[in-house]
Amino acid sequence: MSEELKRLGASLQAKRKELNLSLKEVENGTSIRSSYLEAIEDGSITSQIAGIYAQGFLKQYASFLGFEVEQLTRDHPVAFRMPGEKHEFSYGIGTLEVRGSQGGGVKWFPNLLWAGLSAVVLVLAWYLAKFLGVL
Repeated sequence: MSEELKRLGASLQAKRKELNLSLKEVENGTSIRSSYLEAIEDGSITSQIAGIYAQGFLKQYASFLGFEVEQLTRDHPVAFRMPGEKHEFSYGIGTLEVRGSQGGGVKWFPNLLWAGLSAVVLVLAWYLAKFLGVL
């Protein structure tokens, strides 16, 4: 796979140089760090970041340079079939708990208290104004 990544990186580098773009310009246009762009062009991107990120960066870089990404994935299938870490997800009771504040889903209660207090103050002010004859 590394040979295919090197060939793909070399073609991306050739296209970048053909367009007369520096790595910094590509970094600004794609928001991919120049160190990762260099690794893509060297064919060593998978040694620096996870495979799924490398695949996304490759596609974004190729698209930025004007390559047809679908055609590129067909031409270099091994380069886009990155080895990834297997993630195991265990679903159970722990996934059902509400995350965030310690109060869970009771975030509306303080707002209700403030609204109620404001209403009471307004009603008292109205009665006071009526009693003093201001209204």
